Amino acid sequence: MEAILITLIILSSITLITMIVLQSGKSEGLAGAISGGAEQLFGKKKARGLDAVLQKATIVASVVFFVATFALAYII
Repeated sequence: MEAILITLIILSSITLITMIVLQSGKSEGLAGAISGGAEQLFGKKKARGLDAVLQKATIVASVVFFVATFALAYII
C-alpha cells in the first residue's frame, strides 16, 4: 500500500509541476510586474480553452497529491 501511495505522490507531483509550467501568466508586461497581478486575482475573468483545462487538471492533481500525502502519513 505504501508503494502505491508513494508512486501516486510522485506522479501527481510531476503532473502538478507540468500543469503549472504550461499555464500562461496572468499578468504580462510592465503593468503586471508593478501591480503584482492583483487586478487579475480579484477580477471576474474566467479561464477559457486550454487554460481552463490546465486549471482544472491542476486542481485535480493537487487534490490527489494532498489526499495521497495524508493517507501515507496516516499509514506510517
